[in-house]
Amino acid sequence: QVQLVESGGGLVQAGGSLRLSCAASGRTSTIYTMGWFRQAPGKEREFVAAINWRNVTYYSNTIKGRFTISRDNAQNTVFLQMNNLKPEDTANYYCALGPTTITALAARYDYWGQGTQVTVSS
Repeated sequence: QVQLVESGGGLVQAGGSLRLSCAASGRTSTIYTMGWFRQAPGKEREFVAAINWRNVTYYSNTIKGRFTISRDNAQNTVFLQMNNLKPEDTANYYCALGPTTITALAARYDYWGQGTQVTVSS
């Protein structure tokens, strides 16, 4: 059974930075895509970034240039470095494990973490 555990969320002022981590366990293969999604209160879950097993990355236009996704296959861990945070980045951030083909579609991801809260104050 695959488990994903996020960490690194918290409260930060606008313009600040946070680094989220997501550790995956129970999966022996590294040939998959890892993604980050977020959901703010009253809004639908939205795609943030994804990285496939070849380290090809894909970003939402909303955060492009401010966030960077990376992964450590040896540790089965994916990271999301978030810089120049804005109040509108406030949300619960989820990591997900998905197919070999990189995608922004949440429905293509099979496993999800419990989420970590990011709050950006103005």
